[in-house]
Amino acid sequence: MPEVPLTPHTVTAAEAVPGDLIALSRDETERRQWCVVMHTLPESPETIRVTLRPPLGGPDREAVLARGQEVVVAGRRVDVAAVPAVSSPRLDAVEFRDGDSVTRLRAVDPEGVEVTYRRRWGLWHRDLDDRNTQPVSDDVVRAWAADADRAGYVVRHHGRPAREPSAAGARRVVVTGLGAMTPLGTGVGELWQGLLAGRHGIRELEGEEFAELPVRTAGVVPVDPSSLLPRAAARRMNRAAQFAVLAAREAWGDAGYAEGGTRESGLDPERVGVSLGSILGDASVLVGGDRKLREKGPRGVSPLTTPMTVPSQAASQVSLDLHITGEARTVTSACASGTEAIGQAVDRIRYGRVDVALAGGAEAVVTPAIMASFAAMRALSGLDPADGTSPSRPFAKDRAGFVNGEGAGVLVLEAEEHARARGARIYCEAAGWGLSADAHHMAAPDPSGGGVALALRRAVRDAGGHVVDVVHVNAHATATTEGDLAEAGALRAVLGAGGVPVTALKGHLGHLQGAAGGVEAVAAVLTLHNGVVPPTVGCAEVDEEIALDIVTGTPRPLPGDGDLVLSNSFGFGGHNAVLALRRLPAAHRAGR
Repeated sequence: MPEVPLTPHTVTAAEAVPGDLIALSRDETERRQWCVVMHTLPESPETIRVTLRPPLGGPDREAVLARGQEVVVAGRRVDVAAVPAVSSPRLDAVEFRDGDSVTRLRAVDPEGVEVTYRRRWGLWHRDLDDRNTQPVSDDVVRAWAADADRAGYVVRHHGRPAREPSAAGARRVVVTGLGAMTPLGTGVGELWQGLLAGRHGIRELEGEEFAELPVRTAGVVPVDPSSLLPRAAARRMNRAAQFAVLAAREAWGDAGYAEGGTRESGLDPERVGVSLGSILGDASVLVGGDRKLREKGPRGVSPLTTPMTVPSQAASQVSLDLHITGEARTVTSACASGTEAIGQAVDRIRYGRVDVALAGGAEAVVTPAIMASFAAMRALSGLDPADGTSPSRPFAKDRAGFVNGEGAGVLVLEAEEHARARGARIYCEAAGWGLSADAHHMAAPDPSGGGVALALRRAVRDAGGHVVDVVHVNAHATATTEGDLAEAGALRAVLGAGGVPVTALKGHLGHLQGAAGGVEAVAAVLTLHNGVVPPTVGCAEVDEEIALDIVTGTPRPLPGDGDLVLSNSFGFGGHNAVLALRRLPAAHRAGR
């Protein structure tokens, strides 16, 4: 259409000529319902027959008008040869499939814009990345097509394109093994059953060193990890590294690999990597070394103090234990460390640097100094675990701060073709991840949630998905007022209010710091694999400001109208990391 402003004015029908843009009444003008005069023929001395067509294309219709009848012309001329004569076919017999698109154009409006709807999960969406736009059903689309010619619309159906072979590129990454050491117990089985049963592993700390602390509750692993390892090996590992090795061994075996490591499993150790997140690792080693220095002098300090203090000890000990030589990386980005470590491992496999990776997080910072520091920040919950519910109450109206914790969570990630070649059981796809930074404050989150929202969108986009694909979020939710509200606001902004079931595990576990992302990723994988969303423990009454669908009370079936689960981790200093996991069809998960 020519870019000329509409200047409606009245003329008689006899004055209208082909190419005029006219409306037959002022009412049609207000509704922006115009048509192009295609032909005019004398019908009688008093009347004229006019052929009309929607200006953006459509079927012709004829009208017999009195020569003196007033009509409205737009003051815009149109080339009649350029206006297509089209009719919208009915779609009653068309079998719709996800990936199809439908275009809908209001052709009677000269400035109409064609709108595209795409079918996803059985519904048609105007924007696949906006849950606030209401999708429509197949029946509505069929009705659009059936009524299009009468209503002045042009509706077209476009079948999804046939998939063509693509050039070699990024490899798909899948999860084949899981391992965990958590306050709920030893192993993934104890973790999952505890989550479903609504148990928590938060308890009062015993020991003289904690006696004077204002807060003495934490989520601690209920067994001594050194008792589960050979004594000589355990003496050379800090507590976080012990957790990491035990979780890695479990994940390695769960993936179907042989006990002992790469050589026993017939793998090239150079094609296997380790990627673990940790903030401090085990702060007690350095504290203990300092105490011995003051009590016994330099000779009293163990030569193992330095190698057992560095945060990278967990990754290096897993590498040593399973004879992995491809790489052993450590990510330190506050409480987002574990999730970022998994994301980095996904990329290392995607782009061919390694074929297999153990990824997750490990932490052991339940120490007097760390507890005292958090208490001084007024960040810790002072609620008593003896009250019968968890002191950590994510998203709850009566939340009172977070609970410090420890543990490890490890995933075995593999290139899909590598896993299928050995007949491995596949839990799900590690589909993508997203990072961002708040750039707001050294400890407090950005209350706008803008950085969190950016990480969420990036994770979905990196997974090759859309917002409408998300069926569940494993939230970071530490039970602090500022953090919970910022995350909730970001989730509403990206996913819409109440559209996706959300759960938070820190009521079960406490906040495992650098290990949180690893353990919560294990739980997110199991949620996808088993089709069950665990409840949020400690949240008896959801804070109305949260305005999300928080799963509480009992487990809930995972929705079937999508395939992505997001696992969130956010850390001091504005570190934001989100992992996207994709459910695979049952036939694609089968293995040993």
